[in-house]
Amino acid sequence: MINTVSFPGLGLEFELNRVAVSLFGHNIYWYGVIIATGFLLAVAFGLWKAPRFGLDPDAIVDAIFYVVPSAIIGARLYYVIFNPAVCFDADGSFSLLRMIAFWDGGLAIYGGVIATVISALLFCKVRKVDFWSGMDITCYGLLIGQLIGRWGNFVNVEAYGGVTDLPWRMCSASIANELWSKGLLDSQEAYQSILDGTLGVHPTFLYESLWNLLGLGLLLLLMKKGRRFNGQMFLSYVIWYGLGRAAIEGLRTDSLYFFGTPIRSSQMLGLLSAAVGIGLFVLRLKTAGPATPPLAAKPSQAAETPGPSPAPAEPVATEEMEQLPEDTEHSAPAEAAEAPSQPEEEQKEEISDGSGNH
Repeated sequence: MINTVSFPGLGLEFELNRVAVSLFGHNIYWYGVIIATGFLLAVAFGLWKAPRFGLDPDAIVDAIFYVVPSAIIGARLYYVIFNPAVCFDADGSFSLLRMIAFWDGGLAIYGGVIATVISALLFCKVRKVDFWSGMDITCYGLLIGQLIGRWGNFVNVEAYGGVTDLPWRMCSASIANELWSKGLLDSQEAYQSILDGTLGVHPTFLYESLWNLLGLGLLLLLMKKGRRFNGQMFLSYVIWYGLGRAAIEGLRTDSLYFFGTPIRSSQMLGLLSAAVGIGLFVLRLKTAGPATPPLAAKPSQAAETPGPSPAPAEPVATEEMEQLPEDTEHSAPAEAAEAPSQPEEEQKEEISDGSGNH
C-alpha cells in the first residue's frame, strides 16, 4: 500500500510504500527492515562498548538469545492486555493466531522494556554478571533501537498525534480518513483541511525519535565523564525516557488505555517509571559505591599512562674506578695526573648527585 505524506509547512512530500521488497511471493515490509536495522546497530554498539563497562562481549551475545525473544513476547503481551480486541476475529470468536500475530503490528515498547529488565535480571543472576552494569550498556541499545524504530511508524503512517496547524504538521489522506472514522474530527471542514494541508497532525513518531536521539547524546557524554555508580546510565535512561514518553503520549490519538479508563497506559507508566528511577538514582548514589570500572578513561588512554620512573642507576664503586688498565693510566694527560686527588667520600657524593638528575 502506498501513502502520500506531506509536511506543507516545510515543503516536503513523500511517497511511502510499506513493502520494501517481495521475495518468492512474500512481502518484506519496511517496518521490519527498519526494526531489524535498529536492533543490529544496538547489538553492534553493545559489543563495541561492553569492555568499558567491565563486561565480556561473549556474555552480551549469550544474553541476546534470552533477552530479545523475551522482549518481543513482552511487547506483544503488553499490547494484547491493553487492547484485547486484536485477539478476536470479525465474527467475535477468539483467535490464538491473531493474538500472537506481532508481525502484523501491535508491539508496545514499554512491554518490551519491562520484559528486557526481567530477563536480564535472571540471566545476570545465573551467569553471575553484574546486573546494573549489564543494564547500563543495554540502555544505549534501547535508545538506538527506539530512535530508529520509530521511523517504521512513519512508513506505516501511524503513531501520530492530534490535529494542529504547526509548521511541521503532517498530512495524509489516510490520516484524515482514520481520524474521521474514529470521530476525532468535529466537522467535514476539518477533514477537508487535513486533505488540503491547512491542518495536519503532530508527528509524534518524530518527537519521540528526536527525544531518544537527544537522550543518547547525553548518555554518551556521561560515558565520557565516567560513571559514579553501577546503574547510573540505566536509571538516567529510565528517567529521561519516562518523562519524554509521558509528555508525547498525551498528544497521540492511538494510545492504549488502562482497562477502559481515560488513563493512558504508557503515559501513566512513563510517569511512574520516572519517579521510581529518580528514587533509585538517589538511593544508589548514596549506597552503591564507586562504579566498576568508572569509565573515566578509554582503555587506550590507560595504556598510554606513564608508569613509575625508573630507579636511579647505582653509583659506580670507587674501587672499580681505581682498577683501570695500566695503558689507560699511562695515556692520561699530564694535567689529570697532576690534579689534586679528592677524598673518597666527596667522590661518592658527586657521583650520587649526578645520577639523580637523569
